[in-house]
Amino acid sequence: MNALSPIQRIAALWLPIGRLLDALRHPAALLGRLYIAQAFFLSGLTKIQDWDTTLLLFTEEYHVPLLPPGLAAVMGTAGELALPVLLVLGLGGRFAALGLSVVNVMAVLSLSEIAPAAFQQHITWGVLLAALALFGPGLLSVDAWLGRRVAAQGPHGAAMARGVG
Repeated sequence: MNALSPIQRIAALWLPIGRLLDALRHPAALLGRLYIAQAFFLSGLTKIQDWDTTLLLFTEEYHVPLLPPGLAAVMGTAGELALPVLLVLGLGGRFAALGLSVVNVMAVLSLSEIAPAAFQQHITWGVLLAALALFGPGLLSVDAWLGRRVAAQGPHGAAMARGVG
């Protein structure tokens, strides 16, 4: 009879927990995408509801580096409205996460003063966006669906899905 070492027993106990966490990875990515997308999309909707106020804010309060206020307002609002849609769908999910990361960083840099709670919120969004950019949008995404379709086309399709061909 071969007795298990304490490390082997701990590993045996941990295996089901690891499997559960693996199973939750893709739904968690979807929830993260939905959370981030909602925050940015609602911000974009607020901006288009009163464009004159938005332009005034970009002129007087937000100081986006290197861009004139009108262009910064258009680019920031467009990013807040378009990129969250891509992120929710998981279509160009990493691109959308990187794009929203730029919007997030610019939002922090453009304010001369930011409340500690608001700054912490931007850090949280930044960490989630970094994770989505690094690990991708998960299996519950259009990106994953397209990748499976391309890979099913054979070796050349698989190479295209990896960005090789």
